[in-house]
Amino acid sequence: MKVIVCGAGQVGSNIARYLASEGNNVTVIDHSPELIQRISDTLDVQAMVGHASHPDVLEAAGAGETDMIIAVTQIDEINMVACEVAHALFKVPTKIARVRNQSYLKPIWADLFSRDHMPIDVIISPEIAVARAIARRLQVPGAFDMIPLADGKVRVVGVLCTETCPVLHTPLRQLTGLFPDLGLEVVAIIRNDRSFIPGGDDQMLPGDEVYFACDNRHLNRAMTAFGHEEVEARRIIILGGGNIGLCLAEELEAKYPHVTARIIEMNRSRAQFVAQRLSRTMVLHGDGLDPEILEEANVRATETVVAVTNDDEGNILSSLLAKRHGAKRAITLINKASYTSLVSPLGIDAVVSPRAITVSNILQHVRRGRIRAVHSLRDGFAEVIEAEALETSAVVNTPLREVKLPSGVIVGAIVRGDEVIIPRPATVIRPKDRVIILATAGQVKKVEKMFAVRLEFF
Repeated sequence: MKVIVCGAGQVGSNIARYLASEGNNVTVIDHSPELIQRISDTLDVQAMVGHASHPDVLEAAGAGETDMIIAVTQIDEINMVACEVAHALFKVPTKIARVRNQSYLKPIWADLFSRDHMPIDVIISPEIAVARAIARRLQVPGAFDMIPLADGKVRVVGVLCTETCPVLHTPLRQLTGLFPDLGLEVVAIIRNDRSFIPGGDDQMLPGDEVYFACDNRHLNRAMTAFGHEEVEARRIIILGGGNIGLCLAEELEAKYPHVTARIIEMNRSRAQFVAQRLSRTMVLHGDGLDPEILEEANVRATETVVAVTNDDEGNILSSLLAKRHGAKRAITLINKASYTSLVSPLGIDAVVSPRAITVSNILQHVRRGRIRAVHSLRDGFAEVIEAEALETSAVVNTPLREVKLPSGVIVGAIVRGDEVIIPRPATVIRPKDRVIILATAGQVKKVEKMFAVRLEFF
């Protein structure tokens, strides 16, 4: 597949890295010579300096033979025009644009991106996606990551194993005997910054970060089995009233009426604007690093503080300060990938990466066939993929023990109608089953070759 990526920033470079690693023909366009040089030095892609929405630049990038354009520059208007030019002049079949300004995304303007007006197939809004991801994590406060799949029937959850975890030093194959009705499958372990798919003889150790798939109906029991009995957060402080903070508050007001939220915003005019947009959320003007403001927001009675300003360092420090003053948990937005592994030992409970969430959303539309969902895990060490099995698939009507999955690939769950099946060696996949698969980054290409025609999720 030939893909043009417009924008060589964090999102663009990561998308290009994913696609190039899987053998796609990728061209990256950016107006910055420095970013293009970095891309050229580190990735097996074509890279060119230029304005991504200019017809001559797109033509030079091979837009006439391109299957997909992904426009993720820092400027919404460039992204939109690049897609429009790609459609009008080069008939590019699939056009994806990142749009951050919420003014373009209001329901009243829903027809803006239709075929008759601005023919963009997929609009990616990082702010809305991040807000929804945070709201989901608030439902399971003991988790550092939580991914809903199969219409919410399955959850892939990331948890930290502490010294009090009841299943430490237990071979994973024994979990079924210990919890026969629990319905969970450990699909990945991160230990000392090394990630791997565990086997039945592997054990969980203190400090491990574990991803497991489970039946949503048993999620609370599964969390208890891992030593996490935290209740769903109902009192929240949001540090930062920018686009993400506002989107999060709006999401909570619309879908989580039992949650009480307060926003602390440093800019007075922005605080006034946010207050006018919200009906049930108290907005305080002040600095999240000011202990007096935290006390005014009743931080001692707060279950979760969510730091979502544009300043990574400020988010980290304000999260730690809020916990010192009584907040039970901290969810912290961090843009710099190099910070992610450093903050957990400091006491931050969960990190939110806008880059990773945006990449996941884009990958969902890059994957071909009967793809239902794609989620990138922890700096791209693996992808969780939800796919629909076809009658022609070689894995259908065959016990999993006889299906030769590549190393680094594991089936985490199977959904058949309303039934969630945690796979065992004798489990048989049926046509129309939804199959939840985890594949490590180095093995995605092998999975593509194995399932391209059969499960058809590429």
